[in-house]
Amino acid sequence: MNRFDGQTAIVSGAARGIGRAIAERLASEGATVAVADIDANGIEGVASDIGGSSFAVATDVAEPDSVAVLHNEVINRTGRLDVLVNAAAIVPFVPWDDLTFKEWRRVMRVNLDGIYLMCRAASDIMRPKQYGRIVNIASNSIFAGTPNMAHYVAAKGGVLTFTRSLATEIGGDKITVNAVCPGLTDTEGVQESPHKDMFNFVDMLQAIKGTGTPADIVPAVCFLASGEAHWITGQALAVDAGMIRH
Repeated sequence: MNRFDGQTAIVSGAARGIGRAIAERLASEGATVAVADIDANGIEGVASDIGGSSFAVATDVAEPDSVAVLHNEVINRTGRLDVLVNAAAIVPFVPWDDLTFKEWRRVMRVNLDGIYLMCRAASDIMRPKQYGRIVNIASNSIFAGTPNMAHYVAAKGGVLTFTRSLATEIGGDKITVNAVCPGLTDTEGVQESPHKDMFNFVDMLQAIKGTGTPADIVPAVCFLASGEAHWITGQALAVDAGMIRH
């Protein structure tokens, strides 16, 4: 399929994990991808690997000036923006008794403030063109109330409700806004945290047994980012092997 021929997409958090897998798929289906992440070295490698006209832009999604530089670079290079996928996030492991306000703000800054800043900049570009697809990566933890990450769950819950509200705000401009809610996924970040020990427990809760990988999340994201999903907006799609059934 070449669902994104001639289109430009921004994928944040694209240096590794789910973000990288999404960037790779969008590029393989014809998109020019702005590979965005705070990890400058990582995104240079991703952009080189996916080839074509895709390019890397080092970006701190929680810094307004950095977000502006990213979007300006996209317009200068391609003249358009069709798809935004917000995958950048911090995934912490902090028990409630150890959760300080400083740590709370560290996660909120990236996981929720960053979503606002990216959607603000992208939608301002999309609205005059009367077309756009925004896909925010939330988490099935917002339905499960996962422990040891209250600030993460709160931020991702905010992503879901913000998604619904923004969909209402800009639906008249033919821009869709949806959220994908992955379950526990085998990424580099998870393997570097205590969450890596939870796969067996999560497997017991899933309708479909097995360990989720970034490749399992990508098809849902790319469908919602495509023209085929023009009649779907303000929705949350759990992609978690049926762990959450709602």
